[in-house]
Amino acid sequence: MIRMCDFDQNGTMSFEEFVELNKFLLKVQHAFSDLERGRGFLVPDDVYEALIKIGFRLDSPALYTVCESFDKNKNGKFRLDDFISLCIFVQSARNLFDSFDTTKQGRVTLDLNQFIYCTANCRI
Repeated sequence: MIRMCDFDQNGTMSFEEFVELNKFLLKVQHAFSDLERGRGFLVPDDVYEALIKIGFRLDSPALYTVCESFDKNKNGKFRLDDFISLCIFVQSARNLFDSFDTTKQGRVTLDLNQFIYCTANCRI
């Protein structure tokens, strides 16, 4: 979580970075609460809706790949902690993508070294 909001990449969290992390976590919790319908979990379709509420729009292959990766019990049910982990991954991936998308066109070209850097930095 700290790495996701460590915008100056100094390995510590300033007060401003902490505030951003807190805002993000509150947004994630609200999206979860709005869609869990008293069940205590989300299913993949709910995850899709919740991600949209947070500001992420993934296509079906990306959504189901990330859901599969963060479904700890492999039962299609995402408890709050699973959903938070999923959202942290997606936000971290977005931050990293944005750092390479210098023209802000929504597309990047990576060489092998950049790709390795990206994959190493998107692990949770």
